[in-house]
Amino acid sequence: MTDAVSLTVAVLIVAFAIMAVEMRDLVRMAIAFSMMSIMVAIAFYVMCSPYVSAFQLAVNAGAVTVLFLALLHVIKKRRLD
Repeated sequence: MTDAVSLTVAVLIVAFAIMAVEMRDLVRMAIAFSMMSIMVAIAFYVMCSPYVSAFQLAVNAGAVTVLFLALLHVIKKRRLD
């Protein structure tokens, strides 16, 4: 059971990472990045590391926040041009 869950989470991590890199729309790219971060936290939790999982979520929440702020800056700059 755990092997199937681990494999599924690993496939989802790779899929969301590829989506985050290949997306043209910046909002969808940021969503794919945040989903990838959540999947990495789930992978740590499945490996019986709840503290590492919580730390992963906390750090990547900050990273996604900075990514969204940069995204808003870029979109605002494009609208002015």
